[in-house]
Amino acid sequence: QLDLLWTRKQNVMYNLFDWPTQKHSKLIILAIANTMDLPERIMMNRVASRLVCPLTVFPHEQYSTVLFVCFGLLILAKYFSQLIGNIVAALSGDARRCLDICRRATEICEFASQKNTPEIVRMAHVTEAIDEMFSSPYISAIRNASLHEQIFLKAILAEFHRAGVEEATVQQVYHQHISLCRMEGMQSPTVSDIMSICSRLGACRLLLVESSNKYLHMRVRLNISQDDVMYALKDE
Repeated sequence: QLDLLWTRKQNVMYNLFDWPTQKHSKLIILAIANTMDLPERIMMNRVASRLVCPLTVFPHEQYSTVLFVCFGLLILAKYFSQLIGNIVAALSGDARRCLDICRRATEICEFASQKNTPEIVRMAHVTEAIDEMFSSPYISAIRNASLHEQIFLKAILAEFHRAGVEEATVQQVYHQHISLCRMEGMQSPTVSDIMSICSRLGACRLLLVESSNKYLHMRVRLNISQDDVMYALKDE
């Protein structure tokens, strides 16, 4: 499972994919990941360049097929499977989220059946499970954040995507923030404003901020998944 071999310097993945390129090598590497865009999402260029063979990406429609095969005869109609597959594929492509939603929908149905007559999983159960998964207090906090706080979170995602690591300095995020503001025709915040934004997001526990006096060189990480941030900001 390739995404579990990720390290900050990515030496493990580099060596792994470099071995088959060596002269007289008879080694073939087959790697599987739950994320559809793993090379673009986390791999450095020097690692991605080692992928000499074409990638096989399962289309998001196939998430629906997998779910229907696993659950269709028992609890889910094909329409439910397509709905769940499309929602998860639009966010991150992580198939495990599909299974989590199905599992939770089943639990909700079973709990309701204890009060009334037994029933199968219905659209209402699936919708409730989806709402639960993507309606955490953190997501509400992001949606209620100020415009520049939301842009700062978008800038973090952009920097993580660019660097291939899920950690960045405030300065690196600030550069992304300025670029996003320019794209939107907005006035860029000052360094002081950025530090205040970072502090507020850290106080809300949306960010993990390094405790130091390095200011722009402080390192930040998300305290929630990138999927949740993208979901909370998808309509912004």
